[in-house]
Amino acid sequence: MKNTRVLLAKRPVGEPDDSCFEIVQTEVPPLLPGQLLIKVLWLSLDPYMRGRMNDVKSYAKPVGLGEIMVGESAGVVIDSRSDKFQVGDYVTAHMGWQSLIVVDDNAPRLMKVDLDNGSLSSHLGVVGMPGRTAYFGLLEVGKPVAGETLVVSAASGAVGSVVGQLGKILGLRVVGIAGGPDKCRYVTEELGFDVCIDYKVGNLAAELAQACPHGIDIYFENVGGDVTRAVAPLLNKGARVPVCGYVSSYNDADITKAVTPFDILKDAPNVPEHRFILVSEWMERWSDATVQLGRWVKEGRIKHRESIGTGLENAPEQFRGLLRGRNFGKQLVKVAEE
Repeated sequence: MKNTRVLLAKRPVGEPDDSCFEIVQTEVPPLLPGQLLIKVLWLSLDPYMRGRMNDVKSYAKPVGLGEIMVGESAGVVIDSRSDKFQVGDYVTAHMGWQSLIVVDDNAPRLMKVDLDNGSLSSHLGVVGMPGRTAYFGLLEVGKPVAGETLVVSAASGAVGSVVGQLGKILGLRVVGIAGGPDKCRYVTEELGFDVCIDYKVGNLAAELAQACPHGIDIYFENVGGDVTRAVAPLLNKGARVPVCGYVSSYNDADITKAVTPFDILKDAPNVPEHRFILVSEWMERWSDATVQLGRWVKEGRIKHRESIGTGLENAPEQFRGLLRGRNFGKQLVKVAEE
């Protein structure tokens, strides 16, 4: 049985072109006791992957040259020598861009999927890592209080869309920032944000000030750069900023020289409480978050969209599109039919 894998062939300078990736096929080894074989049906593409392609110090070690590209996928168990997993179980695993996964049954980010909590693909999105990032980032670091003003960048994306809808559930005034009229319309009309500002037209700083007449209490950071510069002067005393990422800088030729949200926020008139968040901080509570998010999705209180590419060999192009903001909602690659 052949496994298709996508490896990091060279480190990108700027946007990662096709020469940065190598697609190889390898034989699947026989299972050892305690292992299972997963047929991957869906691959998640996420902005953090771009940072892991760089050989720089970060919260996680970079992908090595010749190693498989980092990422989470969802699939079905097709062979098992484990007492914990049976053939036919649906799972998510954080084992990179590949079509078949051999994994130990005690791997830390191997999780059974309960389809009562949502579709298999949604366990890579709204009820999966992006949804949990929104949930814990807003609740634990944003510390929302009903009546406050929340601003969310990348508001139509996998994380931002959930943050804003959670904000509405919790009684906040929610202002989104997104790129293009279609995304802004979706954010207000479908997701229920109070306002959405198109950063691609007009004067972002002026429109944001108009949308936030009482200032900003919570800013959920996904973008960085000019968006953060527009937010910083409007932050109230005691404001909180969970920093999820700053995708506007990820394709910089030298990210170590990028102006980060931390650089901008430390010079704000009211310096907010702010820190980088990692969803793994709350790993012991992941299942609880998934169940709660799934409940809200079923109730229609959280809506979501998926952008779907097809074929593992097309993942690099889909990834470039994600970094350019072409995706609408969660970016996935359909790797195989069940």
